[in-house]
Amino acid sequence: MRRLQMHLPEWMQEWLEVLVPGIQIFLIIVAAWLLNRLCKRIVSRVGQHYALPHELLLPMRGVLRWIIIAAAVLLVLERLGMSATVLWTAFTGFATVGAVAFFAAWSVLSNLFCAVLIVTVGPFRLGDHIELLDSADKPGAKGKVIDLNMLYTTLQDDSAPEGVPNVVQIPNSLIFQRVLRRWKGGMPMATEAAPASSGEEASAIALATPAARSADQAGA
Repeated sequence: MRRLQMHLPEWMQEWLEVLVPGIQIFLIIVAAWLLNRLCKRIVSRVGQHYALPHELLLPMRGVLRWIIIAAAVLLVLERLGMSATVLWTAFTGFATVGAVAFFAAWSVLSNLFCAVLIVTVGPFRLGDHIELLDSADKPGAKGKVIDLNMLYTTLQDDSAPEGVPNVVQIPNSLIFQRVLRRWKGGMPMATEAAPASSGEEASAIALATPAARSADQAGA
């Protein structure tokens, strides 16, 4: 390239000094754009194959997009003449700030990570009834799973008074720190902790009275 410049007129050499970096920057931008589209397509196919929710795919795409943008910006700055030492110093500075922010937001990020585990491992599904216990012999939050997002698992509270709907939002990270009792699908069966309804009690009383017993015997 330098030999070619030596045989070119001076005005053309000046144009080459501008044109060559410009072409390189253009190619970097095009390559970054194509790589971003490829990553989007791969994430979409993975999401369709494993039936991942949109709330999980969106941050994955965002992280990949920003990584590609950061790499493209560093390459463009290098083509513009910034030294590798300056770029490395800036990168390590941003990485340090990012690490500090990561640890500061660990509680939120742990919920995000646990949401991924809930979707992939499947300890429960939407529509299941679950109970979150401190230990196996103590009652805890119980209800039907009606929503799951990147931060909370939302239950329709079974202990709420009749006619007063209530929900319980449980941080996703808490799901993996407690004992989980699960009923697949419908309501859990009645137990001593869940007494019979008033209609069932009336039927039992009617059957227990002498008149009811005599009527049964006459019918027999």
